[in-house]
Amino acid sequence: MRYVAAYMLAVLGGLENPKNADIEKILSSVGIEADGERLTKVVKELNGKSIEELIASGREKLSSMPVGGGAAAAPAAAGGDAGGKKEEANKE
Repeated sequence: MRYVAAYMLAVLGGLENPKNADIEKILSSVGIEADGERLTKVVKELNGKSIEELIASGREKLSSMPVGGGAAAAPAAAGGDAGGKKEEANKE
């Protein structure tokens, strides 16, 4: 995720097709050491694509995911005589 975020920052900063070195510079500015293999994969996948189109595509994929929760838990069974015996009123 950090590589994608850094890529997007580079694009927002004016670079149309950021290179590995551009992303590494952004990541190192906040103390993150880049993994070259992952970075290369992200740059390869994103270069030449519109960020806006990628975001829209991702939203479409998320909207098609089922997000319904599981069945509601049944309420606890009513306890019988949990309070013990009731005292009878004394009649005098």
